[in-house]
Amino acid sequence: MDTTTHHDLDDLFTQLGLPDSPDEIKAFINRNRPLPQTLNLSEAPFWNASQVAFLREQWHQDDGDWCVAIDQLNVALREHPEPSQLEQVDCTKEPGHPECQ
Repeated sequence: MDTTTHHDLDDLFTQLGLPDSPDEIKAFINRNRPLPQTLNLSEAPFWNASQVAFLREQWHQDDGDWCVAIDQLNVALREHPEPSQLEQVDCTKEPGHPECQ
């Protein structure tokens, strides 16, 4: 019997200390995608050190509680947005954003 608790994206964003409403999650994904296929999720420039540590630790636990949510986020960040979904990045407010470098 599988007693593993799998978390969803809302839970993951809460755990990472990020805004976790559906609109805020969607905005985060739209703002940070597409993540290059050659870059591991935990290596993305928008994470802080504790977020990186959490993602790395949880991702390497086979069938861990967080694997499904982390995988969902990873897939969502790899998708290319439709032109109507593109947001303009304000580099004065987000100088670390990939489009600002």
